[in-house]
Amino acid sequence: MAAAVPIVFSEALNLQQLGVPEGSIKHGLTSMSSDKWIVSVEPSQVTLVDLQNNAAVTRRPIQAEASIMNPESNILALRSGTTLQTFNLDAKAKLKSHAMTEPIVFWKWTSASNLALVTAGSVYHWSIEGDSAPAKVFDRHPSIGPNSQIINYHVSPDQKWCLIGGISAGAGGAVNGNMQLYSVEKKVSQPLQGHAGAFHTIKLVGREDPAQVLVFHEKKADGAEGHKLYVMEVGRDPSKGPAFRLAPTAIPVPADAGADFPVSLVVDKKNDLAFLLTKMGYVYMFDIHSGKTMYRAKVTQETVFVTCGQDSTGAVFGITVRTGKVIRVQLNGQALVPYITSTLRDNDLAIKVAGRLGLPGAENLYAAEFERLIGAGQVVEAAKLVAASGTALRTPATIARFQQIPAQPGSPQPVFQYFSTLLESGKLNEQESIELAKPVLQQGRPQLMEKWLKDDKLQCSEQLGDLIMPSDAGMALSVYLRCQCHSKAINCFVQRGEYDKIVPYATSVGFKMDYSSMLSQLLFNNPQGALDLAKGLVNAEGGPLVDIQATAEAFLSSNRIQETTAFLLEALKDNKPEHAYLQTKLLEINLVGGAPQVADAIMQNGILTHYDRAHVGKLCERAGMWQRAAEHYTEISDIKRVFKNSHQMNPEFVVEFFGKLNREQSLSLLKDMMSRGPSNMQQCVEVAKKYHDELGSEDLIQVFESNKATEGLYYYLGAIVNFSEDPHVHFKYIQASCQLGQFKEAERVCRDSNIYVPEEVKEYLKNAKLPDPRPLIHVCDRFDFVDELTDYLYLNSLLQYIEVYVTKVSPAKTPQVVGKLFDLGANEDFIKRILMAVGSACPVDEMVEVAETRNRLRLLQPWLEARVATGSTEPGTHNALGKIYITLNRDPKAFLMNNMFYDPKVLGPYCESLDPSLAFVAYKKGAGECDDELIAISNNHGLYRDLAKYLVERQDLDLWAKVLNKKEGEEGEDPNCRQLIDQIVEWALPESTSADEVSVTVKAFMAADLPGELITLLERIILQGSDFSDNKNLQNLLILTAIRADTTRVASYIDQLDNFDAKDIALICVSESHMLYEEAFTIYQKFSRPEFTEDKDDQVEMQVSAIGVVVDFLKDLDRAKTYATQVDEKPVWPRLGKAQLEEKCAADAIESFINAEDPSEYVMVCAESNEAEIWDELIPYLKMARKSLQVNLLDTELIYAYAKTNNLTEMEQFVNGPNVANIQNIGDRCFDEGLYHAAKILFSSINNNSKLALCHINLEEYREAVAAATKANNVSTWKQVCFACLRAEEFRLAATCGLEVIKYPDHVDEVVAYYSDLGLFTHLVSLFEQGLGLEDAHIGIFTELGVLYTKHVPDKVMEHCKVFFSKLNVGKVVRACERARLFPPAVYLYMADKLYDNAVKVMMDRAPAWENDLFLDSITKVRNAEIMYKAVSFYLTMHPSLFTRLMEVLEENIDHSRVVNQLRRTGDHALQLGQDYMKSVQKLNLSPVNEALNELYVEDEDYESLRKSIDSFNNFNMIALASKLSSHELLEFRRISAYVYRCNKKWSQSIELSKGDRMWKDCIDTANESADPEIIENLLRFFCDSSEKECFCAALYTCFSHISPDLALELGWVNGYTHYIIPFFMQTFKQTHDRLKKLEERTAPPKEDGNVQDAVAGTYGNLGGFGNGMLMIENGGGMGGMPGPMPPQGGIDMSGFAGAQQQPGMMPPQGMMPNGGMPQM
Repeated sequence: MAAAVPIVFSEALNLQQLGVPEGSIKHGLTSMSSDKWIVSVEPSQVTLVDLQNNAAVTRRPIQAEASIMNPESNILALRSGTTLQTFNLDAKAKLKSHAMTEPIVFWKWTSASNLALVTAGSVYHWSIEGDSAPAKVFDRHPSIGPNSQIINYHVSPDQKWCLIGGISAGAGGAVNGNMQLYSVEKKVSQPLQGHAGAFHTIKLVGREDPAQVLVFHEKKADGAEGHKLYVMEVGRDPSKGPAFRLAPTAIPVPADAGADFPVSLVVDKKNDLAFLLTKMGYVYMFDIHSGKTMYRAKVTQETVFVTCGQDSTGAVFGITVRTGKVIRVQLNGQALVPYITSTLRDNDLAIKVAGRLGLPGAENLYAAEFERLIGAGQVVEAAKLVAASGTALRTPATIARFQQIPAQPGSPQPVFQYFSTLLESGKLNEQESIELAKPVLQQGRPQLMEKWLKDDKLQCSEQLGDLIMPSDAGMALSVYLRCQCHSKAINCFVQRGEYDKIVPYATSVGFKMDYSSMLSQLLFNNPQGALDLAKGLVNAEGGPLVDIQATAEAFLSSNRIQETTAFLLEALKDNKPEHAYLQTKLLEINLVGGAPQVADAIMQNGILTHYDRAHVGKLCERAGMWQRAAEHYTEISDIKRVFKNSHQMNPEFVVEFFGKLNREQSLSLLKDMMSRGPSNMQQCVEVAKKYHDELGSEDLIQVFESNKATEGLYYYLGAIVNFSEDPHVHFKYIQASCQLGQFKEAERVCRDSNIYVPEEVKEYLKNAKLPDPRPLIHVCDRFDFVDELTDYLYLNSLLQYIEVYVTKVSPAKTPQVVGKLFDLGANEDFIKRILMAVGSACPVDEMVEVAETRNRLRLLQPWLEARVATGSTEPGTHNALGKIYITLNRDPKAFLMNNMFYDPKVLGPYCESLDPSLAFVAYKKGAGECDDELIAISNNHGLYRDLAKYLVERQDLDLWAKVLNKKEGEEGEDPNCRQLIDQIVEWALPESTSADEVSVTVKAFMAADLPGELITLLERIILQGSDFSDNKNLQNLLILTAIRADTTRVASYIDQLDNFDAKDIALICVSESHMLYEEAFTIYQKFSRPEFTEDKDDQVEMQVSAIGVVVDFLKDLDRAKTYATQVDEKPVWPRLGKAQLEEKCAADAIESFINAEDPSEYVMVCAESNEAEIWDELIPYLKMARKSLQVNLLDTELIYAYAKTNNLTEMEQFVNGPNVANIQNIGDRCFDEGLYHAAKILFSSINNNSKLALCHINLEEYREAVAAATKANNVSTWKQVCFACLRAEEFRLAATCGLEVIKYPDHVDEVVAYYSDLGLFTHLVSLFEQGLGLEDAHIGIFTELGVLYTKHVPDKVMEHCKVFFSKLNVGKVVRACERARLFPPAVYLYMADKLYDNAVKVMMDRAPAWENDLFLDSITKVRNAEIMYKAVSFYLTMHPSLFTRLMEVLEENIDHSRVVNQLRRTGDHALQLGQDYMKSVQKLNLSPVNEALNELYVEDEDYESLRKSIDSFNNFNMIALASKLSSHELLEFRRISAYVYRCNKKWSQSIELSKGDRMWKDCIDTANESADPEIIENLLRFFCDSSEKECFCAALYTCFSHISPDLALELGWVNGYTHYIIPFFMQTFKQTHDRLKKLEERTAPPKEDGNVQDAVAGTYGNLGGFGNGMLMIENGGGMGGMPGPMPPQGGIDMSGFAGAQQQPGMMPPQGMMPNGGMPQM
């Protein structure tokens, strides 16, 4: 029956068995986006089931509401509330996250990169690529609005169409389905009435472009037209033709499924089928091309809530709700066509489906239709039928049938029409390709074949290639390559001359051939081809396929040096050490054979490194290749010999070669080259230049000097001196330069180098006495040997160089030179001439110092005056002249006053000892730089008046500070300071007319903290009349100084002075440091009068400040109130009101604010009024404030004031009128303070029924409270009203409220606890019994009622559990049952919840709960196997009579060995009890079972059963059993012991045991079975010794094949048993005769045949495969040696090339095959 069903249904796995809880297996929590993952969301984790890895389960501790896995990659999407996140599980990283603005009701992956999100009103698409947010695609249609539950969403393959589907409740309990089809391009929607749909792309016959179709189910809401299936194309361009559309077809719904509806439609993309799954478990299979229903079946009793397709197989997966079964539905292709033909009787559908899917079963239909079309002459239609039939009709017979049909005039031949039709529909098979190729090639049209091959329309075969080969070898090669005909493909390569492709191809396809023979033939016919092939062979993947050495020898034997070289270069390119000999030979061939340039190129490339370098070096030297020879030599003697020809070498090579030698070798070679004369000097210099760091400059200098090569040393050192840091190098270069007369070079190094040792060079140059002393001059100048230089030049009469030195080289050193000349007693005229020559370049200060120390200053006067005449402004020059003029008394004061360039700090001290007044003039000229010196000289010499005038004129506060401030550590008054102040006050300042001078002087006094002196000074300036009497700054200063120094004068100054900054002075007066509050008030009061302040606003500001002083500092509110009343200005009252608020005088503050009409402090006023509880006084203020402010607080406080004063009428009027009060807050405030009447009014005005209900409760208005709670419909309100009614014993009202509360699972426990605390258990049970009838009764109600039954009505527990099991929280009810010791209901619940482990434990632990049938039904379903073994013990102890039945149930699930051990531990009676059980499981051949049964058989003396057990089941300790039975008192058991020994090949023990019991037959059978001659001989001798003649004869007969005839003859003769041994010898002679006869027949010589020699000759003639002149390629041939070499033709002797290998042409060793050891296949 199963074979006839066109679908295959199976259960792939079960999620519950994988540990997924039942509560998580439902819509929204478990998802399956593809055939790779199943994702289930549990309360505290997410479970991932990897379907590609044997359903491996991974659990991750993630809190989420929903989760779905990407259909292609391991990207997990999580949803919690409105937050979305995606994670890459492979990279362990979060990809994106987003927070939606509205909840998501459905989501689904529409592709690997897009996640669709459906909300209550819209559909969004969220791409996981980039960082974009979800994009809105379209809004949901009203027909699929918020009341519809979305169950699926699809996007078309071209991403241009969307389909969303949902279900909703219909009339009469029906479930309506609605879908919305949306066009992304046109942005329009079309509503559809149906439950499920999907997009798919199909290929239609007669159309080139594919068709994108929408397959969907339709059922109208009224149900009049029934269920229909629609297939229509969407999105086709109208320019390409009309869209594909099928007429709707009716879906055959069974009669018992009238209320059934589809839940999903899944497309089998592989077979173009659609599977429709319904809620009742039906599956429908449709053909999308025709829209017809092909099969219907009910596959499950549960609802499938999630589905997905498997593209690779076309299968459909679904998961059943709660049970978690993962079902798999797939097309059964073998049975589909027979089912259509036999059951549906639709031959047309059968033909189309079979042809499209290539299914069997329609062969007869195809054949009949084909014959009909052929008979009707419809050739084209018949060809199309064959093309659509798959492989059913595409046979050689069909081709022959078309070939037999005669052609119609003007029409192509039918066979060509047939082939044309097949080519249009697909690819030809092998026979069709061959039959088509024959006429095409005959007509000379190979281009058609080429086109068909390019389009892959022909199936390639060897026969097809053979047909094409004569016409086109390239095309034939393509065919051979495709059909993997390797030998013929290689022949094509040979014919095309593509030898380099042979080896790669053969290697890639694993084809073996005899390359040696091919090479031998090509070597004579096509050397270049042989070279290409040889290169391919040595470069083959996996290693060379020919011997490199033998192949090279073969090339060389033909005098092919060029090919040999090319081959070896290719073969040796890997540069392996084992090829060292071949590398040497390769170079030797070219060096000796006249092609040294080739060898040079090889060595130049460096591709070979393992050859014999010494040998190649000698060859290179013989060939005159000196450079290569030098490269290959390592001994210095060889290198020196080669370098005798260094003049013929490349100079660059010579220099580079030294880099390969060590230091000693390089120096030795360098000496050798220098010793052969100056011809090599240039190269030696270049070597020294390049390698001086490695060889050492010191050794190189020694080499040059030892060969007296001064010039070479000069050039060598000249190249490195600029970069060397070796002092010796620099010194030797200077020395060499001087020796060669290169003074300019010596001068350059002496001038520029910083490396040489100055003393060494100086001494050398002095001793050398060069005619040009400039090198010495530079050394002495740079390193400060000026005195020695001057001494050297002066004593050697080189005076002109002295003048040159100071004028040209270093004028700055002139003072040192002149000083040395002074010391040497040189002529003054010469010195003056030098000075005049140097002029301004000579440093003045140093020159003056030199002259002064030697008392020669006047000698410089002409030089100094000349410098001044040139416009010199150097201080040193003028200082020197000043000293000269002061000393000579040449009008020094005029010089000091008029000269602008001297330094006062130099001439001032110089003048102090001569004339202090001159020093004062000099210091004063310093313009502040000599203030300290000026003050000191003034104090020391009493110049106070001059100092006072200087201080006033300078206007320098820092200078004033120096003279007015006391010095650190000085005590008492400074007399100098006192005299100076007197001069300032009495003389200096009064004479000043500059305001700045006065200002700075006053500031200086202030800074010096001399308030008394300052006041005296200011009073003289201001009060005694002066130009500065009305100066505001001075008046401010006078008052401030008085504030600081003498506060008693402040009030007097305020009255006398009118031009000062009143505001600033007043602020200073009220500061914390002075606290002159009355003076400040006086200032504000005085300047608030119009005569002092004209502006009205400024007057008011002064009044506000005045009252501020009174309230803030004087703290006199009464005086402030009096002053405010006096001025009566509105800005004054708020300042007073704030102060009154701060002093908690709220009533007075309210009065002040009302007078000011200022509501700005309403917050503080309200707060203080509330604290003082002055509601009556506050109301007028609030009314005043509301005139200018619309603030929430004002209205709120006014309502509260009305409530506190119980003025409910005005409050209600105010609340009902326009206001901005926060009525909710004030209502809560009134409620909290017990003002329930006021709160009731407030809550009624804002329809806050929750709070209104609470007010009614507190007012004991319970019915009104229930009415308000009904309006509020809030669980918290219902709960509070319920509890209040309970306290008031209004049980009916409480029940009404309680029913509304228990609708919410979170509040059930609280209701139960409250009822229980009051002891109202009957009312509580009644409440929950009424709750069962609620429309939205949830699992908590049923569960809690069950718990209450266990406590208060135990008789109803079992009935309740059975009736409402599916709606119970099983765990909670079970725990309640166990607490109440109601074990039967607990067992029932455990079993119904499939927690069989717990059910079994309860039945074992609690005797009243045990019931045998229930126990046996549960024990087989437990998950913990240990429970089964506990059940074994339980039955053995409690129910031994039912033990066998228990074991029958558990037989397939337990470890029988463990059970047997358990029986043994229980006791012998347990083994007896379990004997029947063990017999039933002995078929498993378990050792413990077998041993236990055998023990029981022995104990029961049942030897027959024991023997049967041993024969049938051998898995036990046989030796132990045999040993135990060997001493048994019963003979049969001892025989069994011997039998067991025999079975275990313990022949001796078995025979001895049988001897003891005289069981002779057993002895003979055992000996024969052992086949041991020794054992048999011992048994025969035993029989002879015991005179058992018959047994002796029987043993000879039985053991005939194992007994030696001589033994039988001996024993028979010795014991007189001649008659007993005759049968044995008769049989022996008969056997010997037969064996000799067969041997003679087999060794007889064969008969001669006349044709043997001809056959041998023919065989030898064909050896080698070259007899017919064609290249022979064998599959599987070995790699033999090369054929015999050609005789040498003047080439190179290669006799030593082959080494130890067999020479070509020699006969192979005996036993080897001629082709090298591998036979030809």
